[in-house]
Amino acid sequence: MPMKLRQFFIYIILILIVPLSACVYRQDIMQGNRINDEKLVQLEVGMTKVQVEFLLGSPALIDSYHPDDWHYVHFTKMVDSGNTDKHVMSLKFDTNLLKSIEGSLSDIQLP
Repeated sequence: MPMKLRQFFIYIILILIVPLSACVYRQDIMQGNRINDEKLVQLEVGMTKVQVEFLLGSPALIDSYHPDDWHYVHFTKMVDSGNTDKHVMSLKFDTNLLKSIEGSLSDIQLP
């Protein structure tokens, strides 16, 4: 009798585990430079590399062939839908001063 009781409990546990495994919460995945809008608004053409790095942090990519081009990248993968939201902002420097800003890490318009 104890063997049948043990098998009964194993079946009950399996019956409970299988449906509950689908109830796991899956969080969206964010990677890269996540910079808030207040800091992005402060970014201005004419700032030095040191000022930009202090304001935004280290860039995700500095091209070794073009060290005056800095790239800030942010990805968000929505687990439920499978969609990927990608933002890329490229900063170009000339003689240590910010010359141009291309793209954005946010929906706000930069100067």
